Amino acid sequence: MTRRIALVLGLLLASGAVRAAGTVTLVADQLVQPFAIDFDAADNVVFVEMAGGDRLRRVTKTGKVETLAGSGKRGLAPAQSPAGDATFNGLHALAMDRAGIVYLADTFNHAISAYDPATKIVTRFAGTGKPGFAGDGGPCADAQFTQAINIAFNTDQTVMYVADIGNRRVRVIDMKSKSITTFAGTGAKGTPKDGAKASEQPLTDPRAVAVDAKGNVYVLERGGHRLYRVGPDGTILAVAGTGKSGKGGDGGPALDAAMNGPKFVAIDRDGSVLIADTENHQVRRYTPGAETMTLVMGTGTAGAKFDADPLKVELKRPHGVTVHPKTGDIFVADSDNGCVLKLSR
Repeated sequence: MTRRIALVLGLLLASGAVRAAGTVTLVADQLVQPFAIDFDAADNVVFVEMAGGDRLRRVTKTGKVETLAGSGKRGLAPAQSPAGDATFNGLHALAMDRAGIVYLADTFNHAISAYDPATKIVTRFAGTGKPGFAGDGGPCADAQFTQAINIAFNTDQTVMYVADIGNRRVRVIDMKSKSITTFAGTGAKGTPKDGAKASEQPLTDPRAVAVDAKGNVYVLERGGHRLYRVGPDGTILAVAGTGKSGKGGDGGPALDAAMNGPKFVAIDRDGSVLIADTENHQVRRYTPGAETMTLVMGTGTAGAKFDADPLKVELKRPHGVTVHPKTGDIFVADSDNGCVLKLSR
């Protein structure tokens, strides 16, 4: 079944002609490597396209796909440019503040950009555009990253966390003072010790970060194949994954569940953590307290076969997953299938 036919099925589901609980529908297809998703004040689906796209785009309520920023050409834009002329290089993630400003992880430009929908201007918010490690204790605009690959706000949006994967660190930007510091990682490659201070421990490759309502910061490692939690006291703890690539373990202890190149995390409304287990072509859930891992979506086989059943639909290297703040629906950026899917509650 093609994704276009899937869209027809989605419309039937929405109209009530077909009824199912927890159904998968198609939001948009024929996209260029969608990597991460958020929602604007008008409830449009906003997303970034990575290689070959290099654009910030949105899907309107009517299903129309529009480009908000990015010429589609790859490059480092000036410190400020009109949105239509802006160039990016490997957009991996986005985070939107309450004013509607969209912050973009412009990964291979080693920077974080900001798109203002009111002025339609893109500015460089953090990073010089040159790879390296520098700037802690100073303005984020003067800092150096080596592939700033993921960004996330805390719940009150007073700070932004940055997964600085090439520097093996998670860094934090104070949104009032615009100063930057290191939150986790020393720059050395290694496995952090449980219960130790996160800023004094090595990391393998922090690929994604998310913050829950209690102030816990979740750090996902791509090559480390593991999820860590940094508590409000600053100590780090492995909570999911074996540390080795693999598949399986759903329904059991999270630390016994293997992952394979996971790329993204998001906090669900109940405090559980959704994981885009990219190379396993699945979306999974870590539940704190119960300390279990469960399967949310995907068969585990790469493919494009659509099914309204989330455990029968085939994904192909999903990179993004997020939760709609009002409905609780789960949105998935099915990257190599070039589409965005929705799992309704």
